[in-house]
Amino acid sequence: MSDEITYDDFAKVDIRVGTVIRAEPYPEARKPAIKLWVDFGPEIGEKKSSAQITAHYTPDTLLGKQVMGVVNFPPRQIGKFMSECLIVGFSDENGGIVLAAPDQAVPVGGKLH
Repeated sequence: MSDEITYDDFAKVDIRVGTVIRAEPYPEARKPAIKLWVDFGPEIGEKKSSAQITAHYTPDTLLGKQVMGVVNFPPRQIGKFMSECLIVGFSDENGGIVLAAPDQAVPVGGKLH
């Protein structure tokens, strides 16, 4: 089990729902990845991410998909690509990432509570 945190600690992490509007293979990445452009709605806007999700997804299967992402991390250079958010998911039994997403459509930009 992890160290306990307070609600104030949790509230600092801004996790929003967005829609994948563009996705491309990222063969130059050290680990297999897909470049994503995600629309997080009018308040946050569009953000880019490099996601190591190739075990279960292809760029074509991601278009239009709702995903959850941490939008308040500082940008991080991933090879030649600037990643502006962290798309979240869970490891399967083989270490492949399965995206975390709402089980029903929700408005883009909605914050995780």
